[in-house]
Amino acid sequence: MGKSFVISVMSKDRPGIIAAVTTVVFDLGGDLADLNQSVLGGYFTMILIAEFDESVQKKDLLEKFSAVQKTTAMEALINEMEGDYPVNQRVLPRETYVLTAQAQNRKGLVKCLGDFFYSKNINVLDLVTTSDKDMYTMIFQVDLTEVHSMGELRNELKILGKDQQLQLVLQHNDIYMATNEVGTALETIIGV
Repeated sequence: MGKSFVISVMSKDRPGIIAAVTTVVFDLGGDLADLNQSVLGGYFTMILIAEFDESVQKKDLLEKFSAVQKTTAMEALINEMEGDYPVNQRVLPRETYVLTAQAQNRKGLVKCLGDFFYSKNINVLDLVTTSDKDMYTMIFQVDLTEVHSMGELRNELKILGKDQQLQLVLQHNDIYMATNEVGTALETIIGV
């Protein structure tokens, strides 16, 4: 393959969107390298990376997506990647941690933690949020490779949690994954 494109798609959720998007990629001889999809508030969102032969241009993808957009309301944003798509894209930094945060739902919760991470030069690798009645839950996957003192970071998080009335739990990604996989397996076994 010669080049990679990042493609972001949004549409009102309905059956057939994945089929339409992957048909565009397939028809141009592309190969999916990575994909993340979700439905939020009734809207389908997808971001993917696809690899194509050198001859495929951004305008070719735009033309194909335009044909799809004639039959359904779908928006597509396309950018060519600079350089090669890294083969080890799934390898997380060694110091990947998960911060789970929960609080009474109010404006600015994600911003509060986003500002905190930015002030510490901490990169957020992934973020999932959900609201259940009046509670708002955020799960941040963060790279703490550049953090020099975990003790100091934990103290700062403790202060932030108290000041912002946030329940915060920070744990290494490996521990988070192991405990959640065990929990999921137990739920399946005991039928919870």
